[in-house]
Amino acid sequence: MSDRIDCIVAGAGVIGLAIGRRLALSGLEVAVLDMEDHIGMHTSSRNSEVIHAGIYYPKDSLKARLCVAGKHALYEYCESKSVPFNRLGKLIVATSPDEEPTLDGIRKKASDNGVDDLSFLSAAEVAELEPHVRATAALLSPSTGIVDSHTYMLSLQGDLEAAGGSVVLQSRISKVVSGADGFEVFVDDEAVATCRLFVNAAGIWAPELAGLIEGADGLEPQATFLARGHYFAYAGPSPFRHLIYPVPIDGGLGIHATNDMAGAARFGPDVEWIDEVDYSFPGNLKDKFVGAIQRYFPSLDVDKLSPSYTGIRPKLSGPGVPPADFAILGPETHGVAGLVNLFGMESPALTASLAVADYVYDLVDA
Repeated sequence: MSDRIDCIVAGAGVIGLAIGRRLALSGLEVAVLDMEDHIGMHTSSRNSEVIHAGIYYPKDSLKARLCVAGKHALYEYCESKSVPFNRLGKLIVATSPDEEPTLDGIRKKASDNGVDDLSFLSAAEVAELEPHVRATAALLSPSTGIVDSHTYMLSLQGDLEAAGGSVVLQSRISKVVSGADGFEVFVDDEAVATCRLFVNAAGIWAPELAGLIEGADGLEPQATFLARGHYFAYAGPSPFRHLIYPVPIDGGLGIHATNDMAGAARFGPDVEWIDEVDYSFPGNLKDKFVGAIQRYFPSLDVDKLSPSYTGIRPKLSGPGVPPADFAILGPETHGVAGLVNLFGMESPALTASLAVADYVYDLVDA
């Protein structure tokens, strides 16, 4: 990395890589810094790998706009770059009549967001599509899919590097000093470069990094709540052809069933509010998962369930509070030229990543 470059992006998750790629393709010299040994070690790789349709989010919110735009861009990108994906479609299932009004609300939100391909299914139609699923009614979302997130991130990195950018790992930013000439960036207390643009895409650690930016008096770091989700693997081929989701719950979309690119099923995530980054998997969760899954999958073979992995979502709203929107804060918010902070980049950030990159590009007027 040269002493003076155009842009430094903090965080080599899917959002940081997509932003770095977008800026590099515009002709800027870009370096993406990450404290880990590999790209995408946290939220970007510890999730359900779902390409969301854009149906849950309030009208005109960033999540709604960027998810819908990002979905189309991501499918096109995967096709052009041979990134593995599968447009499986998703069923959102009501398991009792009192849950069915929620489906009506989801369909209205989807329509408000320009997603008009959802259709209602009766219990008989659900049984025909998914014989193992029990539901009184469901919504079918045909544009929901899955993507190989690791291959996708490697492709973004390849594009970035082909455009002259770089990804620098094992580089924990310890301080950023904002001044008249831009930003001086320190790694392990040593100044490594100055840049005109600085993008904080550090995910879970974005608020902490924002607090390390000196000379930015108008900057207000956003408080982040951490929601850990646990995933169980299911042995053997998946019993489902579609993704299967219950109606949403507080803090998440419920313990749902997704298939991976190899055709195996996994269940999760649940929501556990935690105070610090901790990927441990408690040993007392199986009964909770079994109860939730059997509501829509009564023939579940409990012996095929085994703990798999956990992920952590950085959320801007805590327990019992409606989900918050993405916070993508540029100079018009905090008054610091060339600075963008991204907070609360949880789902649907993977789906929205290419659209988020375009949004940030417009914010910095690169």
